[in-house]
Formats: sequence, C-alpha cells, structure tokens
Amino acid sequence: MIRTYGLTHIGLAVHDAERSLRFYREVLGVRVLFREPGNIQVQTPKTRDVISLEERSSKAGKMAGVTHFGFRLVKPGDIDDAAKTIERAGGRILERGEFVPGEPYIFASDPDGYRIEIWYE
Repeated sequence: MIRTYGLTHIGLAVHDAERSLRFYREVLGVRVLFREPGNIQVQTPKTRDVISLEERSSKAGKMAGVTHFGFRLVKPGDIDDAAKTIERAGGRILERGEFVPGEPYIFASDPDGYRIEIWYE
C-alpha cells in the first residue's frame, strides 16, 4: 500500500482555458497558480487542491477528457516503493523525475490506461 494524502488535483480538458478560468473563479473563487499558453492551473481558496485547465477541444466535456488524477506522497523517499507497487499491481510507469530537487513524481497508467500521478511536494 502507498501512503498518500489522497486525491490532490485533476486535469480537465477544456475548449478555452480562459473561459474555464472565468467560470471556476466565479463558481469556486479559484486563484491562478500557473499560466502558460493553453494551460492554467488554479486552486480553490484555503486548500491545496489544484484544477489544471488544459486546452484539448477534442476531449473537452467527455469523461475521456480527464487527463490525469494525482495523489501526494507523505514522504518523498516513498517514490521508489510507489513505482514498485504500481507495477506489481498491474500498472505501467510512463514517466519519472523531479519537478525540482527533492520533489519526485511518477506518471503511470493503471490497468485500464487511466493516467495517474504519484508525487511529493
């Protein structure tokens, strides 16, 4: 078993990231954490959750439009055990690295092909 803090973020395929930002800002009061062309990451007030608004029109609004979902590790040193556990359970490691030194991540696919992220911050 991998110890995590639970579900922390979700990536959503959207037609227009700015339009989605306006909606989530109005409905949930989100604030922008990161912005680049076609991608705006926001956070709801007084939380550490993240919604990544990713312009992918062909998938927007469909359940298949969820790009990934993530779980934050309790300890960064658990990343190796996480990778082994994922593979042992039938998943596949797709990408592995560090966002910055000391903040490791793994992107993996589950047996059905859903993209998940295990990470530490």
